[in-house]
Amino acid sequence: MNRFDQFQLSDVILKGIYQIGFEEPSPIQSECIPAVLRGEDVIGQAQTGTGKTAAFGIPILERIDLNERSIQSIIMTPTRELAIQVSEELRKIGRPKRVKTLPIYGGQSIGRQIKALQQGVHVVIGTPGRLLDHLRRGTIDASHVEVMVLDEADEMLDMGFIDDIEQVFSFVPKQRQLLLFSATMPPSIRQLAQKYMHKPKYITVNRGEITVPVIRQIYYRVLDSYKVDALCRILDSEEVDLAIIFCRTKKGVDELSDSLQGRGYLAGGLHGDLAQQQRDRVMQAFRNGEIELLVATDVAARGIDVGSVSHVINYDIPQDVESYVHRIGRTGRAGRKGVALTLVTPREMKQLRTIEQETGAKLIASDLPTLEEVAAKQQESWMAQIENVIQSELDMSLFEEMIGELGKKFSLEKVTAASLYLAFSDRFVKNIDMTYNFGETGASPGMVRFFINVGRNANLRPQELAKAISENAGIGLRQVGKINIYDRFSFVEVPEDVAPFVYEALHQSKINGSRVNMEPARPRNRS
Repeated sequence: MNRFDQFQLSDVILKGIYQIGFEEPSPIQSECIPAVLRGEDVIGQAQTGTGKTAAFGIPILERIDLNERSIQSIIMTPTRELAIQVSEELRKIGRPKRVKTLPIYGGQSIGRQIKALQQGVHVVIGTPGRLLDHLRRGTIDASHVEVMVLDEADEMLDMGFIDDIEQVFSFVPKQRQLLLFSATMPPSIRQLAQKYMHKPKYITVNRGEITVPVIRQIYYRVLDSYKVDALCRILDSEEVDLAIIFCRTKKGVDELSDSLQGRGYLAGGLHGDLAQQQRDRVMQAFRNGEIELLVATDVAARGIDVGSVSHVINYDIPQDVESYVHRIGRTGRAGRKGVALTLVTPREMKQLRTIEQETGAKLIASDLPTLEEVAAKQQESWMAQIENVIQSELDMSLFEEMIGELGKKFSLEKVTAASLYLAFSDRFVKNIDMTYNFGETGASPGMVRFFINVGRNANLRPQELAKAISENAGIGLRQVGKINIYDRFSFVEVPEDVAPFVYEALHQSKINGSRVNMEPARPRNRS
């Protein structure tokens, strides 16, 4: 099955799926969703980045009975980070249906968790130790649980959670469905499956060959509000013959192709809502070189076989690793060299790291081209355009009169430079990276100092804060400057050029399970 609407899902769940940008099921989703909906026990051998959360999450959400205020599914994860991540994805998909999900983990106030549980929750996602704590206290009633999930089971066993897991099972009805997901299948996992599962269906996702060596893979850190401008800078500095630009949604394709056409690029959009005649017309124009930039969704790009694609550009980072591999495979064909460029916003850094980890490829970080670099690259093209106009038989008398008038006040060099500026400068935004003016923050020269609303009260240590900044913002650990941690707040310094990215990556995020609010620091009192 290659469409979500083939799974006989309710309209509200389909709405949630499409709202978060999923267009077609990944391989594990195609096999897993029908099996779970049929009530089968499932063993899925799959790693992070394959779309496994949605593979078990979608059918669980579909089966939730909103008339019941009870907990109907428990999902166990090895870490609080994964519990939060799974809960967030299920919350987004289940939002139109109004399914309530709750992450439960150690290090967070148990009183707050009890209060949330008392308000009514349908799906609980948690670490084995804290789940067991709640079950023993009676603050989680597992008597109505229909589906249990062990996510990253091998990790949980490696971390010594086997006794806690078995204790959790003692609180759950024997007649329930069990889904087990694991990257590896050691004997301990098989024993667990044998003990608690009934005729499980095995689903394995084979990655096969992941990347093509001749493809150069690069990523650019960009702020969401300047993505289009950043893309234009990249297009103007790269020698693009034909490029496929991938967007997550159909709406995104329409908006981006319109923006590019408005800026003078030869671009066309391709997605599933277009009539076949329109699709054929766009594809023919792309093959003939009449369109240089094909903006498409993953689904629309299926079956495109144009050998001379020089660039694949991920305008939106793909939802899973398989999609990334399929996308970049559109370039570098038949022994040609290809380039895969990915635009990464602060919130997408974790997904980029997953792609690197799963493909075994290290994407090269590159700075956005400067206005001067783009202009230098474009000069040849501009000069050729001007020469063509001069040699043509076009009537330029109106402009010649204007130049004559302006020549009385300014030198011809100044008039020409101003004309070129008017003609070409609208393609560039001068301050793509300077979206924030943080003002004076009391930082060292060349740095920005931030205030963070958590400190020792959240068990925060300097190395954890530096690691969180490095991972979320994609900067080196050594770039993180001075860190001061106090009882209830902290300060950290980062270089000015990456400060906007760090701010967007960590503002309203979580560290150690605690909600983080990051703000520019006030200047120190120097008196």
